[in-house]
Amino acid sequence: QVQLVESGGGLVQAGGSLRLSCAYSGRAFTWYAVGWFRQAPGREREFVASISGSGHDTRYADSVKGRFTISRDNAKDTVYLQMNTLKPEDTAVYYCARGLQFRMVGPAVNEYDYWGQGTQVTVSS
Repeated sequence: QVQLVESGGGLVQAGGSLRLSCAYSGRAFTWYAVGWFRQAPGREREFVASISGSGHDTRYADSVKGRFTISRDNAKDTVYLQMNTLKPEDTAVYYCARGLQFRMVGPAVNEYDYWGQGTQVTVSS
């Protein structure tokens, strides 16, 4: 059974940092790229970043480039999202998702097959 569990969200002031974790359970973690998405109230879910199964390839939304860093520890079956210089507009529920097998993935939601339950990130001004 595949599960993804996010953690690390919380309340932070603008300019602060948070690190989100996405713990994966299931087989063959390295076969799958993983992505982070976020959804603010009243808005559509939007792509934040993704990382290949090996960790060698990463992609970012323009809105987070230079501030967020995605990484993974395949020995721990975990993907991280380091978020620095946070802004109020980063406030959202953040989700991680497993990409389709043996391919790098990006912003298209239909490239992902399993999703976590989300973790709330709130940035105060």
